[in-house]
Amino acid sequence: MADCHFIVFANEKGGTGKSTTAVHAAVALSSAGRKVAVLDLDSRQRTTTRYLENRAASMARLNCELPTPRFMVNEADNLVGFERSLDALCEDSEFLIIDTPGRDDPLARISAARADTLVTPLNDSFVDLDLIGEVDPETYAIRKPSFYAEIVWDARKAKAQTGGEVDWVVLRNRLQHIEAKNMRRVARALNDLSRRVGFRVIPGLSERVIYRELFPSGLTLLDIDHFENVGLSHIAARQELREMVAAFHLPEEGVTQDMFEAV
Repeated sequence: MADCHFIVFANEKGGTGKSTTAVHAAVALSSAGRKVAVLDLDSRQRTTTRYLENRAASMARLNCELPTPRFMVNEADNLVGFERSLDALCEDSEFLIIDTPGRDDPLARISAARADTLVTPLNDSFVDLDLIGEVDPETYAIRKPSFYAEIVWDARKAKAQTGGEVDWVVLRNRLQHIEAKNMRRVARALNDLSRRVGFRVIPGLSERVIYRELFPSGLTLLDIDHFENVGLSHIAARQELREMVAAFHLPEEGVTQDMFEAV
């Protein structure tokens, strides 16, 4: 397990595109030739699992092979069962992606403390920003870190006790194509908070209908060859996906944007 890089997608709010970005990151790494496994901790909604099951069904329907990670749902609600799931997936894997529920969950907290890369997707709004920092209503300046920043602080302390380090990445999802005053205010507040709390801010996936349309087929933007109609917006969306994964700054043997040129 020591050689397996843990990428944990986590926050305590639903609707931020967490599962979508987790699946796209997993497929992107698989497309780059890496050995990837995915653990879905949400045994009730199973969004990530359903996405990858739909992908398997599309492979059968299209009679083709698509780069796909190994995946499983963690059905156990105890630490012993969780550890068994980790051991099973980490065997012969370079990267383990863990998608956590959008709520406070004991195994999600443990996962954050195991993370090498912790990814927190946020919609580009003050509603989601409130998860990690309280904002002054008049100046839009950060008053203080919020409860989820404290959870990550605890996770980092736990990781440090084992000699490790958590690289916390806040992902700005559903960015609008037209820059607005609110977008600039959110950006300033996030940059201020990042210096105080210690995370990196990177752009995620824009607000595009295509991300919602891909779920039933299990396809991603890296599977454009299997799309019926490919437009410039699809190509632009694929490029932002490449840039997002490259910005995770995974280990050298991980993935860079150059590795996608043939994909």
